[in-house]
Amino acid sequence: MTHSALFKLGHSNKASWQDAIEDCLQQTGDSADFNLVFLYVTDAHAKDLGKILRNLKLKTGIPHWVGSVGTAINCTNMEYYDQPAIVMMMARFPENSFSLFNHTEDSHHLSDAMADDFMAGLRIALVHGDPRNGRIPQMLEQLPDQLGNGYLIGGITSSENQFFFQIADGITEGQLSGVVFNDDIPIISGLSQACTPIGQTHMLTDCDNHMAISIDNRPALDVFKEEIGDVLARDVNRAAGYIFAAFPVRGSDTADYIVRNIIGIDPQNNMLAIGDQMKPQTPIMFCRRDGRAAARDMRRMLDDMKKRTGDAIPRGGIYISCMGRGRHLFGEEAREMKMISEVFGEIPIVGFYSNGEIAGQRLYSYTGVLILFL
Repeated sequence: MTHSALFKLGHSNKASWQDAIEDCLQQTGDSADFNLVFLYVTDAHAKDLGKILRNLKLKTGIPHWVGSVGTAINCTNMEYYDQPAIVMMMARFPENSFSLFNHTEDSHHLSDAMADDFMAGLRIALVHGDPRNGRIPQMLEQLPDQLGNGYLIGGITSSENQFFFQIADGITEGQLSGVVFNDDIPIISGLSQACTPIGQTHMLTDCDNHMAISIDNRPALDVFKEEIGDVLARDVNRAAGYIFAAFPVRGSDTADYIVRNIIGIDPQNNMLAIGDQMKPQTPIMFCRRDGRAAARDMRRMLDDMKKRTGDAIPRGGIYISCMGRGRHLFGEEAREMKMISEVFGEIPIVGFYSNGEIAGQRLYSYTGVLILFL
């Protein structure tokens, strides 16, 4: 079956939102027959996002829009930091091949049509979430079933100015929102880590909420200090932002792990505070943030996705990366985005730098997630 998916990219860093959307529309050209737009804006335009969306809808006539605010945003070979910027990608998908939802409760109806079809394939959903909602991890666990055999890819909105807006036809906030594609839209996805495991995998034997009490039945802080080595162990504060806790994903065939910040230590009681709700008898390891390892793993993900595309040529994509990646790990000059073009050519891609990345039913950190439409 052939698919008529088509994509056109526009991006601008003009200071006023009015000039920026005109600049984007000049690049995208005719919008006839396009039915979905992926739209991301930086903080500087966030307070005007409602006006931006209304104007773009009026000027293009395109009915469906999805996207988010980001502290930084990206598109093909470009990364926009510390400045007003807009990136948009017009898409044309086959009729009735996607559905939008702007709150998790609204997603139940999306699976109704598939309830009796046990042979239905995986339905990929692009989702954006509000970082202020503490229930996002539980929602991520439930949403794939609500979508009917769904697989989630996406990110949590990032904002330095507290504008945590998402787009799902209109402006929304507070929950998860996005777009789910029918299983006849050919999509592949990948996830890349930015950290390198150090030492072995241990067992978290006792914990209380955020506090790791014992690892391998020994004081948690002792095990941590042994793993990070003498130099960092003498001044544990130096490890902040460089050394992390990691939890292997059960059943993963690609050795995935979920990275969490180490948020404090209790030297009196020999305990370690970790930014996650932990449970005893959970595998745990430690890892370090590493630019070279991030570039290596990015290449691994891209090569793997290239193999999976076979003879198909990707037409467009969405790339969502952690705020701690981008220029902080790959250097300036949009190196992270250019790596994608080196493997797949300069196809239209848009995305943003997020406060947490979504893949499957989990929330990750320090990762990059890529969707390609074939």
